[in-house]
Amino acid sequence: MAQSDAGSRDAKLIAALTAAQLYYMQDKTMEVIAQELKTSRSSVSRLLSFARESGLVDIRINSPLERLGMLEQRIRDRYRVVAHVVPIPEIVSEVERLERVALTAGRLLSQFVDSNMIVGVAWGSTISAVSRGLTQKETHNTTFVQLNGAGNTQTSGVEYSSDILQRFGSAFGAQVQQFPVPAFFDDPSTREAMWRERSTRRVLDLQSKMDIAVFSLGSPAAEVPSRVYVGGYLSRDDYRSLREDHAIGDVATVFFRADGTWKDIRVNARATGPGLDRLRRVPRRVCVVSGVPKLVSLRAAIAAELITDVVLDEGLARRLVDE
Repeated sequence: MAQSDAGSRDAKLIAALTAAQLYYMQDKTMEVIAQELKTSRSSVSRLLSFARESGLVDIRINSPLERLGMLEQRIRDRYRVVAHVVPIPEIVSEVERLERVALTAGRLLSQFVDSNMIVGVAWGSTISAVSRGLTQKETHNTTFVQLNGAGNTQTSGVEYSSDILQRFGSAFGAQVQQFPVPAFFDDPSTREAMWRERSTRRVLDLQSKMDIAVFSLGSPAAEVPSRVYVGGYLSRDDYRSLREDHAIGDVATVFFRADGTWKDIRVNARATGPGLDRLRRVPRRVCVVSGVPKLVSLRAAIAAELITDVVLDEGLARRLVDE
């Protein structure tokens, strides 16, 4: 039965590859391809969709107007960050804007992730959307590791964070390593003790060897609220403490100020995300962000040198270079 399933999938891959080569490389119409493959036009359409979704086809669009290319170049020149700008009309809702940026990021990640890599993944609304837009790419000896705990006083958070991580693992045929700790400990000394446990050290050791980190930016001002701000993770005292410490956003539940500083923000002593100095040592740091309300957080994260690649919408990109 297994051999039959494998043979069927191989036949589908060969048919999809043939259809893609005829359509994209030889400019053949779907009708002509259907005739050559002795199938229907609708079947050819499904084969081409399968070729895109499975990573057989990597579509790149180069605008002759250079509108987006100019924006990406300006961001690179000014901030030394590789930008991937997603064209989105201003009238689009913030929810739809996030989904479109996340979908583009999901497709781009297949270019970044390869075999023999350790990839750190943060949880949250944006990265959850990214995980739903990933394309299939088979890798070997690759591991996805959760960057920060997801539990709070209302839920363990395991199901939510696990769903995100499992989608990444399934898309790349990779192993996953969860981080079953709270997002924030009640006391800094509890975190220090937990960090000495061998089971925790194993996850922290994986994080220390990351080749790529994938994350978004939290912001209390965002129209689509970051999960950490609406999911019961922060108490009234926490919010007061963050205001007093002038925190304006977070990466994987580690908060930072507008100038990029973070170490003396009190809540961070209880956070389970990687310290931002640790994050800066990851060779490739991919930030996925959408919406102008995230501008302050994005500028701060760039100032803190947390980002090497950013996937963002056109409106946010324009505000970033106009500031």
